[in-house]
Order: sequence, then structure tokens, then C-alpha cells
Amino acid sequence: MPRVKRGTIANARRKRLLKHTKGFLWTRKSKFRQAKEATLHAWSFQFADRKKKKRTFRNLWTIKINAAARQHGISYSKLINQLKKANIEIDRKILADLAEHEPKIFEHIFKQIQ
Repeated sequence: MPRVKRGTIANARRKRLLKHTKGFLWTRKSKFRQAKEATLHAWSFQFADRKKKKRTFRNLWTIKINAAARQHGISYSKLINQLKKANIEIDRKILADLAEHEPKIFEHIFKQIQ
């Protein structure tokens, strides 16, 4: 049986994986076996957190809108309900941005739904 020489391929594979562990602590950045496990965990956390990020931002927008709405004496849920009844289609992201950075425009929208 002929001898198989593939050391360069194995080294390239290890080097490629160790590139992903840059910034990890201790043996997780330098030893292949630990690095492989750490990378797999990191990638699964990455995937999950990309989904979680959407939830977190929507929650943040709700908090910002609620804070601005309560300054005008109305709760968040009533504000959203009145916006829907008045057929004003502004999504929560834009509404939160207006509430934070453009309070006069937010107040103008608030007066329209009254």
C-alpha cells in the first residue's frame, strides 16, 4: 500500500480553524481540539444571538416609545391602538427613533391621534 502524504492539507485545516479562535483565552486559541470545540460553541451562540438581537431591539423600541408616550399621559398599548385606528402606519423602530431624537415630530403625531 502506498504511503499517503497529506501533512500540508492537515496543517492548512488546523491553521484555518485556529484563525477563527483569535481572541479566545488560554488553550482555546492555540490547541486544535479545544479550539475546535470552542469554535463550534461560538458559532452556535452566534446563530442564536443573531435571532435574539431582533427581540432585544424590539424590546428597546417598546421601552423608548412607552417612555415618550407616558410623558404625554398615555400608555404604550393605548398609543399603538390609537395609531392603528387612525391608520397611521409607522413601525416601532421609526416611532422609537422619533421619540428619542425628534420629540416635536413625535408630539405632532400624538396630536393627530387625539
